[in-house]
Amino acid sequence: MTAADFIIDGARIRTLLSGDADPAPRALAIGGGRILGIGDSASIREAFAGRTTAIHPAHGATITPGLIDAHMHPIQGADLTQGIDLGGISDLAGLRDALAAEAARVRNGTAGGSASGAAHGSASGWVRGWNLDYAVFAGEPLRAELIDDALRGVPALLFCFDFHTALASTEALRIAGISGARDFDDSSEIVVDATGRPTGELREDSAYQPVLARMPELDPAALLDAARRTLAGMRRSGLTGGTIMDGNSATLDLLQAIDGSGSGLPVRLVSAMDVKPTYSTAERAAIRAQRGRAGARWRGGVIKLYADGVIDTGAGWLYEADADGEGLAGFWGEQREFTEAVREFTAAGFQIATHAIGDRAVGETITAYESVGCAALGRAVHRIEHLETLHPRDVERLAVHGITASMQLPHMQWRIADGSDEWARRLGPERAARAWNAGSVLRAGAPLALGSDWPIASLDARVGLAWAVLRRHPGDLDGFVYEPAERLTGAQALHGYTRGAALAQGDDDLGVIRPGAIADLAVWAEDPTEVNGDDLAQLPVLATYLDGQREDHAA
Repeated sequence: MTAADFIIDGARIRTLLSGDADPAPRALAIGGGRILGIGDSASIREAFAGRTTAIHPAHGATITPGLIDAHMHPIQGADLTQGIDLGGISDLAGLRDALAAEAARVRNGTAGGSASGAAHGSASGWVRGWNLDYAVFAGEPLRAELIDDALRGVPALLFCFDFHTALASTEALRIAGISGARDFDDSSEIVVDATGRPTGELREDSAYQPVLARMPELDPAALLDAARRTLAGMRRSGLTGGTIMDGNSATLDLLQAIDGSGSGLPVRLVSAMDVKPTYSTAERAAIRAQRGRAGARWRGGVIKLYADGVIDTGAGWLYEADADGEGLAGFWGEQREFTEAVREFTAAGFQIATHAIGDRAVGETITAYESVGCAALGRAVHRIEHLETLHPRDVERLAVHGITASMQLPHMQWRIADGSDEWARRLGPERAARAWNAGSVLRAGAPLALGSDWPIASLDARVGLAWAVLRRHPGDLDGFVYEPAERLTGAQALHGYTRGAALAQGDDDLGVIRPGAIADLAVWAEDPTEVNGDDLAQLPVLATYLDGQREDHAA
């Protein structure tokens, strides 16, 4: 028998194996970055303890597989979170005050830093903001004139919390040369008034890119540093891995650079590569050529497609129009082009992950997946991201094909109990009642993976676990509970952040504790499946292991 590098002894172990809920303290043998064995202390020591084997006493702590954030944007987020965090601002007066203060700092050359901790703030000469709640506008259209006076001529670009919508000031529109509507190959829109003049609201990436193109870019070294620190911070909440859902060639280059320097990547990553309707034949060929790119702790091999936008602006694709008569168009000009993209990249050996928020976006994505057998040969089944409102028949279709529903339950934080938020108002009570119905997905037998969508929601996985079991704000004991029947048990939530997330990205040897599995682990002060949801949001993670290498965390 191979001698272990070390043995963790006296731990309560949640293996995530079906039927294994042994509460007794056990021991775990680790060697060569893999799990060698699990069992009672005496048998594990007898089988795996050698002359150089170290013993790590667990003192009754709980060990789970390392958590995996199934959907996040750690590198793009380091760039997009430049400027001021507008989260917590609840009305237009508060927004104007924050912008006036930031504009003054920009004029004085002392703009504040970003929430990602990078040594950069608003781009030189510009005000940038992010995490803006649609509710700030109290149902009124987003318009540049609402913020122009506060800015006093300083150009500004503000991102709503979902990064699908931006508000540009009049000066920013002028600098970017945006004077009216434009035609895009996707569902992006420069919103204009009755006279054809742009209002400042920019829906989806293609619409706000002309403004971003006129702003100073983040220094590559600063981006690398910000991304490295964001990734390292993941470990403090038990995360040892994640799936990046916005990648491109530069993303893979950056992962390669981090992995090849110092101690390497601090977490294990899979990065999808974006494919949008605007991409040329040559660009798509270049993406196909990179399917096999990988390093010690990262790999590509996944394509990210988009079926729609977001509900809040009428860009989520629905079976029936929303309350404002919108929501009847998908992201691609022709749905057959989306299906052709699915076929193209499935044939090239990629797994496909599709952003689909509205119910029809989900249904049409399932249909496109059905046309290719739902997976590339030898690859994981294609997956769907977000699924914010699901038609019951499509829940069943997910289960039939084994398509993973990759959900981000902390997105519910922007809802308002009386249904007056833009998301619920547009959908109406019936469709809003199907919100993020993770419980229904599991009851139907479909796979579920959980994540944050950072920087849209907190990267702290404990917050995500808490939202899954509470469906209300953690710590707000009297807070409104959204769709109580959709709450998950602690065990189900943990599965979504471990085994479910691992299988969603096609990694059978992650998200589980068994002989032969990779030794990515989290050590908890208490059992995360048994503490209440409010305590779970702050449950101490004592340590994490990546490839069997331990990192201690402050309790």
